[in-house]
Amino acid sequence: MSDIVATNQTILVVGGGISGMTAALEAAEVGKQVIVIEKRPFIGGRVSQLYKYFPKLCFPTCGLEINQRRMNANKNITVVTMAEVTGLEGEAGNYTATVKISPRYVNSNCTACGACGDAVESEFDNEFNYNMDKHKGAYLPYNLAQPKRYVIDPQMIGTDDAQKAKDACKFDAIDLDMQEETIELKAGAVIWATGWRPYDANKIQPYGYDRIKNVITSVEFERMMDPFGPTGGKLVRPSDGAEAKNVAFIQCAGSRDRNYLKHCSRICCMASLKQSTYVSEKYGDDANVSIYYIDIRAIDRFDDFYQRVKEDKNVTFIKSKVASIVENKANGNPTLHGVDTEGYNRYANEHDLVVLAVGMEPSVDKDTFPIELKVNDEGFIEYDEANGGVFAAGCSSDALDVNRAVQHATASALRAIQVVNRVAKAEG
Repeated sequence: MSDIVATNQTILVVGGGISGMTAALEAAEVGKQVIVIEKRPFIGGRVSQLYKYFPKLCFPTCGLEINQRRMNANKNITVVTMAEVTGLEGEAGNYTATVKISPRYVNSNCTACGACGDAVESEFDNEFNYNMDKHKGAYLPYNLAQPKRYVIDPQMIGTDDAQKAKDACKFDAIDLDMQEETIELKAGAVIWATGWRPYDANKIQPYGYDRIKNVITSVEFERMMDPFGPTGGKLVRPSDGAEAKNVAFIQCAGSRDRNYLKHCSRICCMASLKQSTYVSEKYGDDANVSIYYIDIRAIDRFDDFYQRVKEDKNVTFIKSKVASIVENKANGNPTLHGVDTEGYNRYANEHDLVVLAVGMEPSVDKDTFPIELKVNDEGFIEYDEANGGVFAAGCSSDALDVNRAVQHATASALRAIQVVNRVAKAEG
Protein backbone atom coordinates (compact mmCIF):
# COMPACT_ATOMS: atom_id res chain seq x y z
CA MET A 1 0.00 0.00 0.00
CA SER A 2 3.04 2.28 0.10
CA ASP A 3 2.41 3.20 -3.55
CA ILE A 4 -0.70 5.28 -2.72
CA VAL A 5 -0.19 8.87 -3.80
CA ALA A 6 -1.83 11.47 -1.56
CA THR A 7 -1.30 15.22 -1.28
CA ASN A 8 -2.85 18.17 0.54
CA GLN A 9 -5.34 18.34 -2.35
CA THR A 10 -6.53 14.77 -1.71
CA ILE A 11 -9.90 14.18 -0.03
CA LEU A 12 -9.84 11.35 2.49
CA VAL A 13 -13.16 9.55 3.00
CA VAL A 14 -13.34 7.45 6.15
CA GLY A 15 -16.00 4.79 5.62
CA GLY A 16 -17.17 3.03 2.48
CA GLY A 17 -20.90 2.72 3.13
CA ILE A 18 -23.57 4.47 1.09
CA SER A 19 -22.57 7.90 2.47
CA GLY A 20 -18.86 7.35 1.93
CA MET A 21 -19.44 6.02 -1.57
CA THR A 22 -21.65 9.01 -2.41
CA ALA A 23 -19.15 11.55 -1.08
CA ALA A 24 -16.27 9.85 -2.89
CA LEU A 25 -18.13 9.76 -6.21
CA GLU A 26 -19.28 13.38 -5.97
CA ALA A 27 -15.73 14.57 -5.31
CA ALA A 28 -14.01 12.27 -7.82
CA GLU A 29 -16.41 13.07 -10.64
CA VAL A 30 -15.41 16.74 -10.50
CA GLY A 31 -11.75 15.73 -10.74
CA LYS A 32 -10.62 15.48 -7.13
CA GLN A 33 -8.35 12.71 -5.94
CA VAL A 34 -10.13 10.62 -3.31
CA ILE A 35 -8.95 7.84 -1.00
CA VAL A 36 -11.63 5.73 0.72
CA ILE A 37 -10.69 3.95 3.93
CA GLU A 38 -13.08 1.10 4.82
CA LYS A 39 -12.84 -1.06 7.94
CA ARG A 40 -14.64 -4.08 6.49
CA PRO A 41 -13.35 -6.25 3.60
CA PHE A 42 -15.85 -4.64 1.20
CA ILE A 43 -17.62 -1.36 0.45
CA GLY A 44 -21.37 -0.89 0.68
CA GLY A 45 -21.92 -0.67 4.42
CA ARG A 46 -25.23 -1.55 6.06
CA VAL A 47 -27.18 -0.87 2.87
CA SER A 48 -25.68 -4.08 1.52
CA GLN A 49 -27.37 -5.92 4.40
CA LEU A 50 -30.87 -4.64 3.60
CA TYR A 51 -33.53 -6.72 1.86
CA LYS A 52 -35.66 -3.79 0.68
CA TYR A 53 -35.86 -0.01 0.93
CA PHE A 54 -38.88 1.88 2.23
CA PRO A 55 -41.27 3.20 1.03
CA LYS A 56 -40.96 1.87 -2.54
CA LEU A 57 -40.05 -1.66 -1.39
CA CYS A 58 -37.35 -1.90 -4.06
CA PHE A 59 -34.13 -3.88 -3.65
CA PRO A 60 -30.97 -1.92 -2.72
CA THR A 61 -28.75 -4.22 -4.79
CA CYS A 62 -29.53 -2.37 -8.02
CA GLY A 63 -28.40 1.10 -6.94
CA LEU A 64 -25.56 -0.33 -4.88
CA GLU A 65 -24.20 -2.26 -7.87
CA ILE A 66 -24.38 0.87 -10.03
CA ASN A 67 -22.37 2.87 -7.48
CA GLN A 68 -19.84 0.04 -7.19
CA ARG A 69 -19.32 0.10 -10.96
CA ARG A 70 -18.99 3.89 -10.94
CA MET A 71 -16.31 3.65 -8.26
CA ASN A 72 -14.43 0.87 -10.05
CA ALA A 73 -14.41 2.90 -13.28
CA ASN A 74 -13.22 6.15 -11.69
CA LYS A 75 -9.43 6.50 -11.71
CA ASN A 76 -9.62 9.31 -9.17
CA ILE A 77 -10.79 6.92 -6.43
CA THR A 78 -8.51 4.61 -4.45
CA VAL A 79 -10.23 2.19 -2.06
CA VAL A 80 -8.38 0.65 0.87
CA THR A 81 -10.38 -2.04 2.67
CA MET A 82 -9.76 -3.68 6.05
CA ALA A 83 -8.28 -0.37 7.13
CA GLU A 84 -8.83 2.07 9.99
CA VAL A 85 -7.74 5.64 10.61
CA THR A 86 -5.96 5.46 13.96
CA GLY A 87 -4.53 8.98 13.97
CA LEU A 88 -5.28 12.34 12.38
CA GLU A 89 -3.22 15.49 12.80
CA GLY A 90 -3.10 18.90 11.19
CA GLU A 91 -5.58 21.48 10.03
CA ALA A 92 -7.82 22.24 7.07
CA GLY A 93 -5.74 21.97 3.92
CA ASN A 94 -2.96 20.03 5.62
CA TYR A 95 -3.84 16.78 7.39
CA THR A 96 -1.80 13.65 7.97
CA ALA A 97 -3.76 10.46 8.64
CA THR A 98 -2.26 7.32 10.16
CA VAL A 99 -3.96 4.25 8.71
CA LYS A 100 -3.73 0.67 10.00
CA ILE A 101 -4.36 -1.99 7.34
CA SER A 102 -5.19 -5.52 8.49
CA PRO A 103 -4.08 -8.48 6.36
CA ARG A 104 -6.67 -10.09 4.08
CA TYR A 105 -4.26 -12.94 3.29
CA VAL A 106 -5.55 -12.82 -0.29
CA ASN A 107 -3.94 -10.68 -2.97
CA SER A 108 -5.23 -9.12 -6.19
CA ASN A 109 -4.68 -12.37 -8.14
CA CYS A 110 -7.94 -13.65 -6.67
CA THR A 111 -10.66 -14.48 -9.21
CA ALA A 112 -13.28 -15.36 -6.54
CA CYS A 113 -13.47 -18.89 -7.95
CA GLY A 114 -14.24 -20.29 -4.50
CA ALA A 115 -11.73 -23.15 -4.55
CA CYS A 116 -10.19 -22.03 -1.26
CA GLY A 117 -13.59 -21.99 0.46
CA ASP A 118 -14.38 -25.47 -0.84
CA ALA A 119 -11.08 -26.79 0.50
CA VAL A 120 -11.48 -25.72 4.13
CA GLU A 121 -13.69 -27.08 6.89
CA SER A 122 -13.34 -24.38 9.54
CA GLU A 123 -16.36 -22.14 10.13
CA PHE A 124 -16.69 -18.87 12.03
CA ASP A 125 -19.47 -16.47 13.02
CA ASN A 126 -20.77 -14.56 10.00
CA GLU A 127 -20.72 -10.87 10.90
CA PHE A 128 -22.51 -9.93 7.68
CA ASN A 129 -25.57 -11.91 8.84
CA TYR A 130 -25.26 -10.57 12.40
CA ASN A 131 -23.78 -13.90 13.53
CA MET A 132 -26.99 -15.78 12.74
CA ASP A 133 -25.01 -18.35 10.76
CA LYS A 134 -21.43 -19.26 9.92
CA HIS A 135 -19.06 -18.63 7.03
CA LYS A 136 -16.13 -20.76 5.93
CA GLY A 137 -12.60 -19.84 7.03
CA ALA A 138 -11.99 -18.72 3.44
CA TYR A 139 -14.99 -16.70 2.25
CA LEU A 140 -16.49 -14.00 0.09
CA PRO A 141 -18.25 -11.60 2.50
CA TYR A 142 -21.43 -11.60 0.41
CA ASN A 143 -22.47 -12.32 -3.16
CA LEU A 144 -22.01 -8.75 -4.52
CA ALA A 145 -18.98 -7.84 -2.42
CA GLN A 146 -16.56 -5.31 -3.87
CA PRO A 147 -13.69 -5.82 -4.16
CA LYS A 148 -14.75 -9.28 -5.35
CA ARG A 149 -11.98 -10.99 -3.50
CA TYR A 150 -11.97 -13.73 -0.88
CA VAL A 151 -10.83 -13.25 2.71
CA ILE A 152 -9.02 -15.68 4.98
CA ASP A 153 -10.37 -15.44 8.54
CA PRO A 154 -7.38 -14.55 10.78
CA GLN A 155 -8.46 -17.25 13.26
CA MET A 156 -7.47 -19.82 10.64
CA ILE A 157 -3.88 -18.62 10.22
CA GLY A 158 -1.38 -21.23 11.37
CA THR A 159 -3.79 -24.13 10.95
CA ASP A 160 -3.83 -27.01 8.48
CA ASP A 161 -6.97 -25.54 6.96
CA ALA A 162 -5.11 -22.36 6.03
CA GLN A 163 -2.57 -24.42 4.13
CA LYS A 164 -5.38 -26.34 2.42
CA ALA A 165 -6.81 -23.05 1.20
CA LYS A 166 -3.44 -21.97 -0.15
CA ASP A 167 -2.83 -25.31 -1.88
CA ALA A 168 -6.28 -25.18 -3.51
CA CYS A 169 -5.64 -21.81 -5.17
CA LYS A 170 -4.47 -22.08 -8.79
CA PHE A 171 -3.69 -18.39 -9.08
CA ASP A 172 -1.19 -17.90 -6.24
CA ALA A 173 -3.66 -15.49 -4.65
CA ILE A 174 -3.32 -16.64 -1.04
CA ASP A 175 -0.47 -15.13 0.96
CA LEU A 176 -0.47 -16.47 4.50
CA ASP A 177 2.53 -14.32 5.38
CA MET A 178 0.71 -11.00 4.94
CA GLN A 179 1.30 -8.67 7.87
CA GLU A 180 -0.51 -5.69 9.33
CA GLU A 181 0.67 -2.41 7.78
CA THR A 182 0.65 1.17 9.00
CA ILE A 183 0.84 3.98 6.47
CA GLU A 184 0.54 7.76 6.52
CA LEU A 185 -1.57 9.69 4.04
CA LYS A 186 -1.75 13.41 3.32
CA ALA A 187 -5.12 15.06 2.80
CA GLY A 188 -6.55 18.54 2.47
CA ALA A 189 -9.97 17.57 3.79
CA VAL A 190 -11.50 14.56 5.53
CA ILE A 191 -15.05 13.25 5.21
CA TRP A 192 -16.03 11.14 8.21
CA ALA A 193 -18.58 8.62 6.94
CA THR A 194 -18.29 5.82 9.48
CA GLY A 195 -22.05 5.24 9.63
CA TRP A 196 -24.10 3.66 12.38
CA ARG A 197 -24.55 0.49 14.38
CA PRO A 198 -27.72 -1.04 15.80
CA TYR A 199 -28.21 -0.48 19.50
CA ASP A 200 -27.22 -3.51 21.57
CA ALA A 201 -30.52 -5.27 22.36
CA ASN A 202 -28.83 -7.22 25.17
CA LYS A 203 -28.96 -4.02 27.23
CA ILE A 204 -32.78 -3.94 27.16
CA GLN A 205 -33.27 -6.51 29.91
CA PRO A 206 -37.11 -6.52 30.08
CA TYR A 207 -37.30 -7.65 26.43
CA GLY A 208 -35.28 -10.82 26.92
CA TYR A 209 -33.18 -10.68 23.76
CA ASP A 210 -30.32 -12.37 25.62
CA ARG A 211 -32.44 -15.30 26.81
CA ILE A 212 -35.49 -15.77 24.53
CA LYS A 213 -34.55 -17.28 21.17
CA ASN A 214 -37.62 -16.01 19.37
CA VAL A 215 -36.90 -12.38 20.18
CA ILE A 216 -34.72 -10.88 17.44
CA THR A 217 -33.73 -7.43 16.22
CA SER A 218 -34.96 -5.56 13.17
CA VAL A 219 -31.58 -5.87 11.44
CA GLU A 220 -31.59 -9.64 11.96
CA PHE A 221 -35.13 -9.85 10.60
CA GLU A 222 -33.95 -7.96 7.49
CA ARG A 223 -31.19 -10.49 6.85
CA MET A 224 -33.61 -13.42 7.29
CA MET A 225 -35.66 -12.20 4.33
CA ASP A 226 -32.70 -12.07 1.96
CA PRO A 227 -32.45 -15.17 -0.28
CA PHE A 228 -28.70 -15.10 0.45
CA GLY A 229 -29.27 -14.63 4.18
CA PRO A 230 -28.98 -17.05 7.11
CA THR A 231 -32.32 -18.77 6.44
CA GLY A 232 -32.25 -18.59 2.64
CA GLY A 233 -35.10 -16.07 2.66
CA LYS A 234 -37.40 -18.18 4.87
CA LEU A 235 -39.29 -16.36 7.61
CA VAL A 236 -38.87 -18.84 10.45
CA ARG A 237 -38.30 -18.93 14.19
CA PRO A 238 -34.69 -19.27 15.40
CA SER A 239 -35.71 -21.74 18.12
CA ASP A 240 -37.18 -24.49 15.97
CA GLY A 241 -37.29 -23.38 12.32
CA ALA A 242 -41.10 -23.23 12.36
CA GLU A 243 -42.89 -20.70 10.16
CA ALA A 244 -43.31 -17.34 11.91
CA LYS A 245 -46.77 -16.15 10.84
CA ASN A 246 -47.75 -14.31 14.03
CA VAL A 247 -45.11 -11.59 14.33
CA ALA A 248 -44.91 -8.66 16.74
CA PHE A 249 -42.86 -5.52 16.15
CA ILE A 250 -41.89 -3.42 19.17
CA GLN A 251 -41.14 0.20 18.33
CA CYS A 252 -38.61 2.38 20.14
CA ALA A 253 -36.79 -0.67 21.54
CA GLY A 254 -34.14 1.16 23.52
CA SER A 255 -34.88 4.54 21.90
CA ARG A 256 -36.46 7.65 23.42
CA ASP A 257 -35.58 6.24 26.81
CA ARG A 258 -33.27 7.88 29.34
CA ASN A 259 -32.01 4.41 30.32
CA TYR A 260 -30.78 3.59 26.81
CA LEU A 261 -30.84 5.93 23.78
CA LYS A 262 -32.43 9.30 24.47
CA HIS A 263 -32.91 10.21 20.81
CA CYS A 264 -35.40 9.08 18.17
CA SER A 265 -33.60 7.17 15.44
CA ARG A 266 -36.13 8.27 12.79
CA ILE A 267 -35.98 5.13 10.67
CA CYS A 268 -37.45 2.58 13.09
CA CYS A 269 -41.16 3.24 12.47
CA MET A 270 -40.73 3.09 8.73
CA ALA A 271 -38.51 0.00 8.98
CA SER A 272 -41.18 -1.88 10.93
CA LEU A 273 -43.95 -0.75 8.57
CA LYS A 274 -41.80 -2.05 5.73
CA GLN A 275 -41.05 -5.30 7.52
CA SER A 276 -44.74 -5.87 8.24
CA THR A 277 -45.18 -6.27 4.48
CA TYR A 278 -42.56 -9.03 4.50
CA VAL A 279 -44.85 -11.20 6.65
CA SER A 280 -47.72 -10.69 4.20
CA GLU A 281 -45.31 -11.36 1.33
CA LYS A 282 -44.53 -14.77 2.80
CA TYR A 283 -47.85 -15.87 4.23
CA GLY A 284 -50.60 -13.81 2.58
CA ASP A 285 -53.90 -13.99 4.44
CA ASP A 286 -52.32 -16.26 7.06
CA ALA A 287 -50.07 -13.40 8.18
CA ASN A 288 -50.81 -11.86 11.58
CA VAL A 289 -48.79 -8.74 12.41
CA SER A 290 -48.96 -6.64 15.58
CA ILE A 291 -47.11 -3.32 15.86
CA TYR A 292 -46.65 -2.00 19.41
CA TYR A 293 -45.87 1.71 19.29
CA ILE A 294 -45.64 4.93 21.28
CA ASP A 295 -46.42 7.04 18.21
CA ILE A 296 -45.78 6.43 14.51
CA ARG A 297 -43.35 8.92 13.00
CA ALA A 298 -43.99 8.72 9.28
CA ILE A 299 -43.85 12.26 7.94
CA ASP A 300 -44.17 13.78 4.48
CA ARG A 301 -44.10 11.20 1.68
CA PHE A 302 -43.82 8.34 4.19
CA ASP A 303 -47.35 8.95 5.48
CA ASP A 304 -48.85 7.46 2.30
CA PHE A 305 -46.96 4.23 2.98
CA TYR A 306 -48.14 4.26 6.59
CA GLN A 307 -51.75 4.63 5.46
CA ARG A 308 -51.38 1.66 3.07
CA VAL A 309 -50.07 -0.55 5.87
CA LYS A 310 -52.91 0.56 8.16
CA GLU A 311 -55.38 -0.64 5.53
CA ASP A 312 -53.93 -4.17 5.66
CA LYS A 313 -56.48 -6.26 7.59
CA ASN A 314 -53.67 -8.53 8.79
CA VAL A 315 -51.86 -5.70 10.62
CA THR A 316 -52.95 -4.51 14.08
CA PHE A 317 -51.56 -1.36 15.75
CA ILE A 318 -51.37 -1.39 19.55
CA LYS A 319 -50.53 1.93 21.21
CA SER A 320 -48.36 0.76 24.06
CA LYS A 321 -44.82 0.70 25.39
CA VAL A 322 -44.34 -3.01 26.08
CA ALA A 323 -43.36 -3.51 29.71
CA SER A 324 -41.80 -6.98 29.51
CA ILE A 325 -41.49 -10.18 27.50
CA VAL A 326 -41.53 -13.66 28.99
CA GLU A 327 -41.18 -17.01 27.25
CA ASN A 328 -43.85 -19.67 27.15
CA LYS A 329 -41.61 -22.63 27.97
CA ALA A 330 -44.06 -25.10 26.43
CA ASN A 331 -43.86 -23.75 22.88
CA GLY A 332 -41.09 -21.12 22.88
CA ASN A 333 -43.52 -18.29 22.12
CA PRO A 334 -42.65 -14.87 23.54
CA THR A 335 -45.51 -13.33 25.54
CA LEU A 336 -45.74 -9.55 25.66
CA HIS A 337 -47.05 -7.83 28.79
CA GLY A 338 -48.20 -4.24 29.00
CA VAL A 339 -51.12 -1.83 28.85
CA ASP A 340 -52.92 -0.67 25.72
CA THR A 341 -53.01 3.08 26.37
CA GLU A 342 -55.97 3.69 24.03
CA GLY A 343 -58.27 1.48 26.12
CA TYR A 344 -56.11 1.08 29.22
CA ASN A 345 -56.49 -2.65 28.99
CA ARG A 346 -53.81 -4.94 30.31
CA TYR A 347 -52.63 -7.56 27.83
CA ALA A 348 -50.55 -10.74 27.74
CA ASN A 349 -50.21 -11.37 24.01
CA GLU A 350 -48.40 -14.42 22.68
CA HIS A 351 -46.58 -14.37 19.32
CA ASP A 352 -44.47 -16.74 17.21
CA LEU A 353 -41.71 -14.16 16.82
CA VAL A 354 -40.93 -10.72 18.27
CA VAL A 355 -38.87 -8.15 16.38
CA LEU A 356 -37.24 -5.32 18.32
CA ALA A 357 -36.96 -2.10 16.31
CA VAL A 358 -33.58 -1.14 17.74
CA GLY A 359 -32.28 2.38 17.34
CA MET A 360 -29.23 3.79 15.59
CA GLU A 361 -26.11 5.02 17.30
CA PRO A 362 -22.81 6.18 15.80
CA SER A 363 -20.49 3.30 14.93
CA VAL A 364 -17.52 5.16 16.44
CA ASP A 365 -17.60 6.05 20.15
CA LYS A 366 -17.19 9.78 20.66
CA ASP A 367 -14.17 9.36 22.96
CA THR A 368 -12.22 7.37 20.35
CA PHE A 369 -12.06 9.90 17.48
CA PRO A 370 -8.48 10.33 16.26
CA ILE A 371 -8.85 14.12 16.31
CA GLU A 372 -10.86 16.48 18.52
CA LEU A 373 -14.29 17.14 17.02
CA LYS A 374 -17.50 18.79 18.13
CA VAL A 375 -19.80 15.92 19.09
CA ASN A 376 -23.31 16.07 20.59
CA ASP A 377 -24.59 14.15 23.61
CA GLU A 378 -25.66 11.21 21.41
CA GLY A 379 -22.17 10.91 19.89
CA PHE A 380 -23.02 12.33 16.46
CA ILE A 381 -20.58 14.82 14.90
CA GLU A 382 -21.87 18.39 14.80
CA TYR A 383 -21.33 20.74 11.87
CA ASP A 384 -19.02 23.30 13.46
CA GLU A 385 -16.25 25.57 12.18
CA ALA A 386 -14.08 24.23 15.00
CA ASN A 387 -13.89 20.93 13.10
CA GLY A 388 -11.83 22.62 10.38
CA GLY A 389 -11.61 20.51 7.25
CA VAL A 390 -13.22 17.42 8.81
CA PHE A 391 -16.85 16.96 7.77
CA ALA A 392 -19.33 14.32 8.91
CA ALA A 393 -21.35 12.57 6.20
CA GLY A 394 -24.56 10.61 6.61
CA CYS A 395 -25.21 8.75 9.85
CA SER A 396 -22.02 9.88 11.54
CA SER A 397 -23.83 13.24 11.78
CA ASP A 398 -27.29 12.05 12.83
CA ALA A 399 -29.77 9.19 12.62
CA LEU A 400 -30.83 9.33 8.95
CA ASP A 401 -32.58 7.17 6.40
CA VAL A 402 -30.71 6.23 3.22
CA ASN A 403 -32.15 9.06 1.13
CA ARG A 404 -31.24 11.75 3.65
CA ALA A 405 -27.82 10.18 4.29
CA VAL A 406 -27.01 10.40 0.57
CA GLN A 407 -28.13 14.04 0.45
CA HIS A 408 -26.03 14.84 3.51
CA ALA A 409 -22.98 13.10 2.01
CA THR A 410 -23.31 15.19 -1.15
CA ALA A 411 -23.29 18.37 0.94
CA SER A 412 -20.22 17.16 2.84
CA ALA A 413 -18.43 16.43 -0.42
CA LEU A 414 -19.10 19.98 -1.61
CA ARG A 415 -17.63 21.37 1.61
CA ALA A 416 -14.53 19.20 1.26
CA ILE A 417 -14.14 20.24 -2.40
CA GLN A 418 -14.17 23.89 -1.33
CA VAL A 419 -11.33 23.26 1.13
CA VAL A 420 -9.04 21.59 -1.42
CA ASN A 421 -9.96 24.21 -4.04
CA ARG A 422 -8.68 26.88 -1.66
CA VAL A 423 -5.46 24.87 -1.23
CA ALA A 424 -5.06 24.57 -4.99
CA LYS A 425 -5.66 28.29 -5.44
CA ALA A 426 -3.15 29.21 -2.74
CA GLU A 427 -0.48 26.98 -4.26
CA GLY A 428 -1.29 27.83 -7.88
